Amino acid sequence: MLSGRKDLLGIQELSREDILYILDKAVEMKKVVLSDNKKIPNMQGKSLITLFYENSTRTRTSFELASKYMGASSANIAASGSSIQKGESLIDTGKTLDSMGTDVIVIRHSASGAPHLLAKNVKASVVNAGDGMNEHPTQALLDMFTIREKKGKFEGLKVAIIGDVAHSRVARSDTYALTKLGAEVFVAGPPTLMPIEFEKMGNVTMCESVEEAICDADVIINLRIQLERMKSALFPTVREYSEFFGMTPDKLKFAKPDALIMHPGPVNRGIEISSYVADGDQSVINEQVTNGVSVRMAVLDILCNE
Repeated sequence: MLSGRKDLLGIQELSREDILYILDKAVEMKKVVLSDNKKIPNMQGKSLITLFYENSTRTRTSFELASKYMGASSANIAASGSSIQKGESLIDTGKTLDSMGTDVIVIRHSASGAPHLLAKNVKASVVNAGDGMNEHPTQALLDMFTIREKKGKFEGLKVAIIGDVAHSRVARSDTYALTKLGAEVFVAGPPTLMPIEFEKMGNVTMCESVEEAICDADVIINLRIQLERMKSALFPTVREYSEFFGMTPDKLKFAKPDALIMHPGPVNRGIEISSYVADGDQSVINEQVTNGVSVRMAVLDILCNE
């Protein structure tokens, strides 16, 4: 499946059928994750390297656990403690890992397109774990898995994406996936963080307020403010951001009573979302983390065995 590709570099390149195939595979993998014996032999004898040029907790750890649950050997390379600090290029690093017999390289990089460059220069399968402000495909897949698990469908759903859209690779990958699967996407955030390119991505509506975006929404995806990617102040203050764009119980009343609350993490409580909402009955933030391991197991299994 995945149309014969050796890599997973982005949602944009996947078909609707590809996405659904991965989600179906993840259903079986979740049974393993929730079982008392988290061991299957699907990656027995295989090796995985997580190559992270940016910090991560959830994504890196879930890939490592996913591979170990399937019997693979795994190792982590952080830019701060490797030859990368000595000036080694991405291609040379990749070829070094290739020479060690690595089967899968999971890469996170601050430069958009870095995983694509690596994939062209190594024999190993490359999985994009986030590249700059471009894509984060496995986050989108786990988000789709969570939505389908809770709502049973995508067609006809109204999904609101709220916050720092401009810098969010999650927003891009989620929007690609949601529009391919038949959902309607409504986007809101500070005007300086609302890229006009989103209007060209399919069934997407750019909204002037959070209330407009989440009105009768089935799903609300709150985004992290990515201050590390901002070269200048793109909104007045964090306090004002929280007041106008943070998800609070009062704002949540505009959505459907059973609307899902989602966030890719890490959550900045009291800024993007109140603790009351993040910990409330409608929140599936922790379930997203569980589903992340299941989805990444599915992706690795497909790349290694199909």
